[in-house]
Amino acid sequence: MTLLQLEGVSVRFGERAVVDSVDLAVAEHETVCVLGPSGSGKSTLLRVVAGLQQVSGGRVLLGGADQAGVPVHRRGVGLMFQDHQLFPHRDVGGNVAFGLRMRGLSRSSYEAQVAELLELVGLPGAQGRAVASLSGGEQQRVALARALAPSPRLLMLDEPLGQLDRGLRERLVVELQGLFSRLGTTVLAVTHDQGEAFALADRVVVMRDGRIAQAGTPLEVWQRPASEFVARFLGFENVVPATVSGGAAATAWGKVPVPAGSPDGEHRLLIRPAGVVLCQAGLACEVLSRTFRGTHVSLLLRPEAGPVLESECDLAGAPAVGDRIAVTFSPAEVVVLTD
Repeated sequence: MTLLQLEGVSVRFGERAVVDSVDLAVAEHETVCVLGPSGSGKSTLLRVVAGLQQVSGGRVLLGGADQAGVPVHRRGVGLMFQDHQLFPHRDVGGNVAFGLRMRGLSRSSYEAQVAELLELVGLPGAQGRAVASLSGGEQQRVALARALAPSPRLLMLDEPLGQLDRGLRERLVVELQGLFSRLGTTVLAVTHDQGEAFALADRVVVMRDGRIAQAGTPLEVWQRPASEFVARFLGFENVVPATVSGGAAATAWGKVPVPAGSPDGEHRLLIRPAGVVLCQAGLACEVLSRTFRGTHVSLLLRPEAGPVLESECDLAGAPAVGDRIAVTFSPAEVVVLTD
């Protein structure tokens, strides 16, 4: 069942459309992550759903009810910001209980719930701790517990892990995914971090200039970017013009095999780095750089024809900078971009 429905939602600041006729549905118990560069409209979209930003056109429906004119505190949504926005004069328990107190609940009626939430986010017994004594990761957990306390029907996260170091972000993403699954929480999150979104989301939405450029499962978006913009936003650089015909594409790198069923004609072609395969005979290249990535080595290659190529290879036998090598292309890692 659909919990959140956006129908042709637009937000204009003067002549500029920050959000431009966006249609989006979020199902109950689904986690949707909205990705996009700065200025793509993703945070404005979140503010629209929360009721913090008025729409210039379109409708926001929650549980089938139009939210036009419904104030923030009556929408039944929770919002967690990147900078936590904890109350420094309240202890941890006071921060988590804030929404419950605003509902008029007594301390005795919510103490057990606050304790349970802190246990849930990995901070058991922290009720009396001062906010100033918390690490960044601990503050993030308190902010999450506070957002969950009123049992919102929709939890919204604005760059939830943006201020944390990479190792802590990766651990918290795994914890959040498990937590939302156990609670059955419906989540709409915005982030610029692709790894965070792909690890957390059931569905990923990529925005560009106020519009949705692509939406799909993380696997669908990663394996089949819909356009050159999406491909490059995801970090892929091997994109060139191509003429596709008869199962192959004519490119600046020569003939490249394409997956069966690819459309013929003039297109842009993406070759993921894993699809640039070192071989004995093929396109001659010089190794410009090599970077250790933990499980593999990333190579930047200068081919004898065409722009530079990114490639990946195993740690064992990785060529050195300056080596002359040859590469071929794997059709399983080639995408014909149709937009």
